[in-house]
Amino acid sequence: MVSVSIIIGSNSDKELGENAASILKEFGVEYEVKVLSAHRNLKALTKYVEESDAKVFIAIAGLAAALPGVVAAHTLKPVIGVPKEVKLNGLDSLLSIVQMPTGVPVATVGIDSAKNAAILSVEILAVYDEKLGKKLVEYREERANG
Repeated sequence: MVSVSIIIGSNSDKELGENAASILKEFGVEYEVKVLSAHRNLKALTKYVEESDAKVFIAIAGLAAALPGVVAAHTLKPVIGVPKEVKLNGLDSLLSIVQMPTGVPVATVGIDSAKNAAILSVEILAVYDEKLGKKLVEYREERANG
């Protein structure tokens, strides 16, 4: 069973997807990466989100950055948006993701911060998984002392 779904809008977002995946792998969290554009294949994206057994979605998007909002519109599960720097230093993407309407929230991390999105997804999962919570404590302790 997949715990986290990483959705990228195109192959140009692959590196950020891999950054998130590397953190999830480190924690032993099962994940999958899907390339599904909110603009180019909306029907496939909607179907995937509605049928996915993922507990958390990470959506990585640049420019208009509609992807995280579209994902959030089709699920009640947590969605974490990662704005990607493409133009305007990524501020266009950041503002697009963070300014969701009331009732359809998207958690938003910093521009190009896919690793933080993965860590946030681990924190969400750790609420109900004590073992994962302990790994998270160790992860933070290692970084605090390093």
